Amino acid sequence: MSKDRSESPRADCLADREGRLTVDIALPDARPSRLLLLPRPKKGGPGEEGHTLELRPLAEGRWRAVVEPRPHLAEGRWDAYVLDGTGEARQRLLPGLLDLRALQPVRDPGRTPMPLAVRVPYTTQDGFFAVRAWLRTPHAEIDTIRVSGDSMTVRGRLFGARFGDGATVRLVRRGKNHAVREGAVHHDGGHGFSLTAAYRDLLDERGAGSEPRRSFWDVFVHPAPDGPRIRLGRLLDDVADRKTVFVYPSADLDGSTVRPYYTVDNDLAVVVDGA
Repeated sequence: MSKDRSESPRADCLADREGRLTVDIALPDARPSRLLLLPRPKKGGPGEEGHTLELRPLAEGRWRAVVEPRPHLAEGRWDAYVLDGTGEARQRLLPGLLDLRALQPVRDPGRTPMPLAVRVPYTTQDGFFAVRAWLRTPHAEIDTIRVSGDSMTVRGRLFGARFGDGATVRLVRRGKNHAVREGAVHHDGGHGFSLTAAYRDLLDERGAGSEPRRSFWDVFVHPAPDGPRIRLGRLLDDVADRKTVFVYPSADLDGSTVRPYYTVDNDLAVVVDGA
């Protein structure tokens, strides 16, 4: 695998609403055989098998591969490579033009097939072309987050399930404690919902003694008392990494700072920093 970025070819990518990715690669002096999408291994986990596609000639020095909506890509980050004719040597791809205009939050929960499969091409931190994939059933998609004083209000849509009586929002503290704070979800009996989470409910779980005074709370909805636990997140647009792009204001309460944020998986969480 070449480690010289100057030798790496560039890939243009067009994404459509059905999840199809059309990848065009400029390779004027080579005749490649395949495009390889290789899932990035999770921490401590084994490497997984990649997804290979034939590259077909498009024009002189240009090659195309189409990543069809099926089979689904497993949830995670997929790095892109060009394989040579033998399939042994590979070159990592640099990003060219990424046309993601079709990836806008226009999906109708009642007409979207499950599982909810999302693919967002993006540029990695080290400057290469990759694809972020999500695969979820069900899913609670965030449309808006409004921060006001000591609370946040979230509006969104539920995919793959419907709300019923007794729907709740639950904030679950990470770590050994696993404390839970619960509130009501307002909904239209179908897919639309809104909820408000009060920050003060989280302050008495900051930790004591040798425990860290910082706590993290993941946000879930339960569409009914016996329904599944569904993580809230924002997946249906063209932003692969929301954590550093969407930064929300913090609230200072009783010597603590509380702030909602998006995780590295674009899921919603709340962080509490003690004084």
